[in-house]
Amino acid sequence: MKPTFIIGLIALAGATASATPPAATIRGDYLEVRSCDVYTGPCFANGEMGLTGKECILIWSVRDGNWQGIELGGLSVIAVVRTDATLGDQLNQPRHGKAVLIVDANATAEQQRALTDLARSLGGALISEVVEVTASSIEARIGGCSKAGCAAVKAGQVVEIATRCFDSRDHVCGNEETYYPPLTVVGDAHPAFAELAAFRGDGLDLRWEGVGQRSAFIGTFSR
Repeated sequence: MKPTFIIGLIALAGATASATPPAATIRGDYLEVRSCDVYTGPCFANGEMGLTGKECILIWSVRDGNWQGIELGGLSVIAVVRTDATLGDQLNQPRHGKAVLIVDANATAEQQRALTDLARSLGGALISEVVEVTASSIEARIGGCSKAGCAAVKAGQVVEIATRCFDSRDHVCGNEETYYPPLTVVGDAHPAFAELAAFRGDGLDLRWEGVGQRSAFIGTFSR
């Protein structure tokens, strides 16, 4: 093999290794609330295992960007999910769920289809079966306080969520930790206290309301 050819291969390999990953085309804020504690001690988590935590609400609030060429800045999509077992570590113990998707009523028909596809892509196996897609006005304020643990989300009369940062009141047994990771791939994820998490819609054969649980994650997403 000629020396010049070898040098060329080395240069190509170096360029490939140093190449920057493609820039994200869409980014925004993420909120997740489950029907079980995510920040808790093992004794509490084991007590809930198999009994609760089978439901979750996921919110993606787009700050800017597009999905498959469709601009979605300022719009939101919500997935309300029901599974048959406690949602724990979705990476190592994946659960497949049925979902109701709520797309932003301010979106055009084309944008609503893109929001639906975005949620299915980011939700993965959790949104393996969509039983209903509905449009609603969505108000989403996520992580705006100093410790980034506060959020307020409302979708018509169907979904209502309010979270706050943790404080001394929330340490019950003294060995709390982030027991479960977030259900989807997010950045800057940290747990938060859910003062209220409610789903009052149809489509999943249940209506769910949780009050006063250490059951939320707030973070960011990009793709």
